[in-house]
Amino acid sequence: MGKKQQPSADPITEPKKRRRVGFFDVDAGVEANECIKIYLVSSKEEVGSLDCFCINPVDLNTFFEEDGKIYGYQGLKITIWVSIVSFHAYADIAFQSTSDAGKGITDLKSSLQSIFAETLVENKDDFLQTFSTENDFIRSAVTSGEVLQHKASNGHISHCNSHLEAAGSDLEVVRMVVDNIATGHLYSRLVPLVLLLIDGSNPIDVTDPRWELYLLIQKKKDQQGDIQHRLLGFSAVYRFFHYPDSTRMRLSQILILPPYQRKGYGSYLVEVLSNVAIAENVHDFTVEEPLDSFQHVRTCVDIQHLLAFEPIQDAVKSAVLQLKQGKLSKKIHAPRFVPPASAVEDARKNLKINKKQFFQCWEILIYLGLDPVDKYMEDYIAIVSNRVRADILGKDSGTAGKRVIDVLSTCDPETSFVMFRSQDGEPGSVQMDGNQTNQEEQLQQLFDERIEEIKLIAQKVSPHHV
Repeated sequence: MGKKQQPSADPITEPKKRRRVGFFDVDAGVEANECIKIYLVSSKEEVGSLDCFCINPVDLNTFFEEDGKIYGYQGLKITIWVSIVSFHAYADIAFQSTSDAGKGITDLKSSLQSIFAETLVENKDDFLQTFSTENDFIRSAVTSGEVLQHKASNGHISHCNSHLEAAGSDLEVVRMVVDNIATGHLYSRLVPLVLLLIDGSNPIDVTDPRWELYLLIQKKKDQQGDIQHRLLGFSAVYRFFHYPDSTRMRLSQILILPPYQRKGYGSYLVEVLSNVAIAENVHDFTVEEPLDSFQHVRTCVDIQHLLAFEPIQDAVKSAVLQLKQGKLSKKIHAPRFVPPASAVEDARKNLKINKKQFFQCWEILIYLGLDPVDKYMEDYIAIVSNRVRADILGKDSGTAGKRVIDVLSTCDPETSFVMFRSQDGEPGSVQMDGNQTNQEEQLQQLFDERIEEIKLIAQKVSPHHV
């Protein structure tokens, strides 16, 4: 046993040891959006290639820690491959080193599983094998579904002047009720893309039979002559009961996979859904919190239906004739040209276009009816400007509006609300600045955007309108 060293008797001859105080940098972390890339692949040969389709997720940061950062890694790079054949995923994680610099070390596996769940394959070889072992995943999954629309696309199919670039292939929409094992299993594979690509989305309840999936499938022969089924996109629709003996269709989620976007497939799927609502005589067809891009597609489809709907034409012609009669832009209070109640009800009853959506279409129908449009544009602008101002500020609306506010309840959310009547009409959903000058600028911006939107839709549904 070693002998304990005794302290020196002369403290002067042995200098005191100084304590050294160390400082280290606290880990600043790295944002998930900066170190993660996600690629969609359709074959094992594409795995590892950066030339395949890279998606832009809504926000990866929301899946990591409270501040959206990853801690404890130096030189971190995560590449995720998602198969659009079986919808499995594999994550290739590379980093230089790890160290706990005050924030801990992020559990990457747990964080990635919060997005990809059971679709995340740990072994790369196992992931590569899924391209052959599950090549028929989509075809097998939809065998229990109902084919709603089958349309050969020899060259292209045109919807709102968009072309379906699917020469030599077939498209069909398959409806599947969610409350069965096959549909639930399929949707569970799609949930990661729902979370990554649909802003503010949550998975639907796969035990509720009132949910329906509408799958847009492309059938195409491969080099061996076998028919391959590829999922191009899908939508999730909920059926609400409407008293006394009808239902309401609400579109909750719709996604065209990124490689197939901007080719007309979204319009195709929306048109099929609209046709289902009409054929099954539901009360109406609504959309849950539509994005501007989707609203544009939806309005194109609805305008085409309205243009072919004879009962609405008399109301449109009457409004157009009234507009052509006078210099409305010179009047202090230009009329709003609200459609007659009978037209609103005809659109809902026959085309399943709800009142709010029909009002969006009404101004476009009037614009399309003006010929030549340039001659009457000043008056038309006055009408739209007046409507935008009334919707946002509630002025000159004619009647006080109603507002509906959801309230917390253990009951059905559809029946849990409070309604009250506002003093100055229904205010718009846009928050306006209290400053008068800024308010006018915001109103002008909203108005300009609406006019551009009208012109763009008119040009798509009727190319001679520019």
